[in-house]
Amino acid sequence: MADAQEKAPALASLVRQGDAQTEADAIAPGIFGVRDISNAYLVTTGDGDVMINTGFMDNAARNRDLLAPHRTGPLRAVVLTQSHADHFGGIDTFCEDGTQILAGPGFARNWQDMKSLQPFFGPRSRKLWGATLNRGTRPAPPPEVTPQEVADGHAFTLDERRFELLHTPEGETTDALSVWLPEERIAFTGNLFGPVWLSMPNFNTLRGDRPRSVRTFLASLERVRALGADILVTGHGDPIVGAQRIRADLDRVEAAVSHVLHATLDGMNAGKSLHELMRTVEIPEDIAIAQMHGKTSWTVKAIWHEYAGWFRYESTTELYGVPQTSVHADLVELAGADALASRAQNHAAKGEPLEAIHLCDIVLHVDPDHTEALGAKREALGLLLTACGGANLSETMWLKSQMAACEEKLAGA
Repeated sequence: MADAQEKAPALASLVRQGDAQTEADAIAPGIFGVRDISNAYLVTTGDGDVMINTGFMDNAARNRDLLAPHRTGPLRAVVLTQSHADHFGGIDTFCEDGTQILAGPGFARNWQDMKSLQPFFGPRSRKLWGATLNRGTRPAPPPEVTPQEVADGHAFTLDERRFELLHTPEGETTDALSVWLPEERIAFTGNLFGPVWLSMPNFNTLRGDRPRSVRTFLASLERVRALGADILVTGHGDPIVGAQRIRADLDRVEAAVSHVLHATLDGMNAGKSLHELMRTVEIPEDIAIAQMHGKTSWTVKAIWHEYAGWFRYESTTELYGVPQTSVHADLVELAGADALASRAQNHAAKGEPLEAIHLCDIVLHVDPDHTEALGAKREALGLLLTACGGANLSETMWLKSQMAACEEKLAGA
C-alpha cells in the first residue's frame, strides 16, 4: 500500500516539468515553448511576435526570461486559449504598448464567474492541487484581463504567417480557442484534449466548473482532426508530431468517448441506474485511453447529468432541501456508533471500502472524533488509493487529503 500512496500521478510530474527547464523548447522554425502548469508559446514573424498563452502568475518572469533570447520584434498579440488563470496569469509580464489580447467567445463571463466564486472554488483547488504544486504559499492573485473576444474563424496575418482562431469549446471551457497556422500545418489546441494526451477528458472536475458537453467536445475534436495537422501543440508536454499519428490518436479518443456516450445512453434506455452504469461501462481494450485526468465512470456520470439533469427518480427527498444526513443521528441512536464503526471495519476487511466509507460517514457526521470510525475510514481510503494506483491526479489527491484529515483527527485523539 505504501508504494501506491507514495507514487506521484503522471499529471503531477507533467505540470511541474518547467521547474527544471533552462531554455525554451524549439518546436518549429520561429516557434518556441516554455513548460508551465499550462505551457506558453512564442511564435515569431517578420512583423513582430505572437504569444499563445502566457503561463501561470508565479512563473511569469521565468517564462519571459526563457523566451527572451528568441524574441524578434514587438509583441503584436497574445492569444488566450481559455479562461483559466494558468493560461493567462503572466499576461502583465508579457504585454507591451499596442499588444492585442485575443480570446474566445464568453471568455470574460467565464473568468468573472470563476473569480467571483473563488471563496467556493479556492479551498477545493487547494485540496486537489496544493500538494502537487508544493509552493508553500498561495499563488499570486490572477491579473485583471479584458481581452477582445473574437468570433469563430477570426484570422490575421503577420508577414509570412497566418493565424486562424477556431472556437473549439468544451475540452475545459466553453470559450476555448485553437490556433491554426495553415501554411505550417501546426495546431495549438491548449487543453482541449485535457492536460494529458490520449487520456479521458474530465467533463466535470472535482474542483467544480461548468459541466462540459460530451457531444460538443466530440464536435470540437472532429474540427481539429479535419485540419490534418502535421504538428499538434497542446497545453502540456511535448508536441504531437506527424499527421498520421495525430489522426490515429484523435480517432482513438473519439472512439473511446463515443463508446462511453452510447453505452450510457443505451443503459439509460434499458432502465439501468446511474451507479450501475458507473460500475459496468468499460471501454474495449483496442480503443482504451488513459485515465489520468478524467475517468470512464466520471464520464458516465457527466453524460447522465448532461442528458437527464439532477433528478434521478430515486427518492422524493431529491426534490427538497433536507439531505439524507439529517437522519444520521437517528441511525446512530438506533444502531449505535460503535456497531456501525465495527460493521465498517468488517467491510474494509472484506475489501469493500465504499460500503465502509458510507457507514463511517454516518458515524462521523454525528461524532467527528469517533476513533473506530476514523480508523475504518482511513483503512478504506487506503484500499481505494492502492486500487487506483496513483494514475488519476484528482482521485489520488482527493483520497490522500481525506486520509490526512482522518490521521489528523486520530493524532488529536
